[in-house]
Amino acid sequence: MKRRQHRHLLPLAFSLALTATGVVRAEESAPPAAHAEAPAAGHAETAAEAPAGHGATPPPAEAQASSAGHEAAAVPAEALPLVPPDESGDTVPYKMLRSLQFVQDSVVLGDHSASEMQRFMLGTIDKRLRAVDPAVFDDDRNIDAALIYAMSGGNPQTLEYLVARDVNGYFDNRVTDILRKYLSGKGLLVAKTLVDTAQEYKDKKIGPYLALVGGNVTIAKSPEEALKLYDLARLNAPGTIIEEAALRRSVAICVDKGMVDQGLQYSQRYVRRFLHSPYASQFADLFVKLLVDHDHDVKPDDVIGILSFMDEARQRETYLRIARAAAIAGKGELARMAAGRAQALSGDANNAFGALADFYGGMAAIPTDKIDTAARDISTIADKALSPRDQILRAAARSVAEQVLRQPDAASLTQGSANTSDGQEASSEQAAGGGSAGEGAVHDAAPAVGSQSADSQNTDPAFSSFVTSSRSRLDEIDGLLNKESN
Repeated sequence: MKRRQHRHLLPLAFSLALTATGVVRAEESAPPAAHAEAPAAGHAETAAEAPAGHGATPPPAEAQASSAGHEAAAVPAEALPLVPPDESGDTVPYKMLRSLQFVQDSVVLGDHSASEMQRFMLGTIDKRLRAVDPAVFDDDRNIDAALIYAMSGGNPQTLEYLVARDVNGYFDNRVTDILRKYLSGKGLLVAKTLVDTAQEYKDKKIGPYLALVGGNVTIAKSPEEALKLYDLARLNAPGTIIEEAALRRSVAICVDKGMVDQGLQYSQRYVRRFLHSPYASQFADLFVKLLVDHDHDVKPDDVIGILSFMDEARQRETYLRIARAAAIAGKGELARMAAGRAQALSGDANNAFGALADFYGGMAAIPTDKIDTAARDISTIADKALSPRDQILRAAARSVAEQVLRQPDAASLTQGSANTSDGQEASSEQAAGGGSAGEGAVHDAAPAVGSQSADSQNTDPAFSSFVTSSRSRLDEIDGLLNKESN
């Protein structure tokens, strides 16, 4: 059954909070969960396997199963009803997982308040999996739920716990071995197996998760293969946190590899679907880098078309980011275009956004023939309208403009001229033949310096030995050349 058919289960997530104490009481005999920070759903990437260059891109906020468990335990027991877990029917793992998926998808679609519920759900599912009767895994949906939980920010130790007690062979050893290595930071050891397994399970419920994990592992060695896996993940899980992560990481690959057309296509899809994601700022950084690094391959209409799906406030912010990055990188045409769009969206030129747009536009004009006007314009912008970083940037731009606009020193114009004794510039004949007294003094001084240098070199035994040895080798070479010519 597809996940969209269970969107009405959101109340279930909140009802679980009311039954949490009952679950905890029924499971007190279960061993405690090992508290470990795990990757968030769709963002499960270990330190060894994080995509390169995203570097500029830090990984999204991690979900901790431990904190969720403490929140559940903190609810006063006497205030909540005691519901035996085996009788409720709503606490089987696959139903709990659906609620977790709904919450996580809600976060990337813009409901940031669901983040707290996500942490609670992760902790509650962790406790439930550790206390569940092994017979529950007769239902394949519960097996999938346990594996997806591990790839959705769950506690990796819980998967170890389940596999160690799987005497009936419910879990596919290939899949569990892959996930255990991936979650422990050793995904590169099973990269090929992971790719093959992702293809094998592409039509199963765990397929999109395996494809996303496979992309994370292969991105360093084979970005093209990673792109294929990300495409597979997002196409099999549209509108979910899986698609959001796959699109964002696909943009990152296109930035690193200079795949401009594909990068713009992925960017448009991201803006249209996940503009309100808490990770949209990371996407914006990647999008700006794509434009600035490959400005000659990007048409202004493409940029305007992609950003047109944003509201005016987000458009203005993104255009300002583009203008600043382009101005610093010396991409004047892109910077002026972005600054102009930001100015048009700012309305009143006297507000802070209008001042920033003017500043970045002026920065872009510094390397042009309008440098004097640009320097004057950026100097008139009030300090309070600029961040500390932009104030430093303006100081640097001023310094460059002052040096370019400074009148040349008259003395520097005569440095290469030979002057006569009466202060007049020497004629061409004098310069060629050394006819003036002053010029003669200059020529007389040169040999003196050379002779001093030669004397000092001749008094150096090491130098003399080097010269003698070099001459001897040259003589030998000449002799060999003479023999060959004869």
